[in-house]
Amino acid sequence: MPDAIDDAKRALRADLRERRQQRSDAARAEAAEGVKTQLDALVDAVGARSISCFLSTPTEPGTHAFIVDAVARGIRVLLPITRTDGLLDWALADPEGEIAEGVFGAPEPVGEVLSPLAVNDVDLLVIPAAAVDRTGMRLGWGRGYFDKTIGSMEQCPPVYAVIFDSELVDEVPRDLHDQPVTGVVTPTRTLTLAPQRR
Repeated sequence: MPDAIDDAKRALRADLRERRQQRSDAARAEAAEGVKTQLDALVDAVGARSISCFLSTPTEPGTHAFIVDAVARGIRVLLPITRTDGLLDWALADPEGEIAEGVFGAPEPVGEVLSPLAVNDVDLLVIPAAAVDRTGMRLGWGRGYFDKTIGSMEQCPPVYAVIFDSELVDEVPRDLHDQPVTGVVTPTRTLTLAPQRR
């Protein structure tokens, strides 16, 4: 049955990608502002002093303003750097730092590279997603980087996926290796879906 699951994932990703591309610049700017407000409140609620986040692409709910502000507030922010072996390296966020295109075209920081183990010190993981269902199952973009990261952490902190409101769905197709998230952050709300992750 894996082929049926893969096909269902591919079809859903294609639909979600198309919907994201159709959003106006004004809608994206408004979403980024909402996401920043929600993430600021989440960081405060968790009491996080060290977090991981991702540099959003132009079609994703924006994270750039949140990252700049978090660093200014003295929060240590780790940003992912994709590797060809399926693991993630990390770099400290630097608002003045250079950003380049990563292995798969996503924006990534240029700077001192920290190993995949660096993420073990964070209090909160903020990750991308294509969609999340109401049980906390996440549909990523098909490369498995964040599933591997979450699955390999001995003491996994809360994990929140950033999505648009319409991307919280009743069910997403899932494989055995897919990892649930604690909750979602959207432009209008933060929801905890699976508080007992482990």
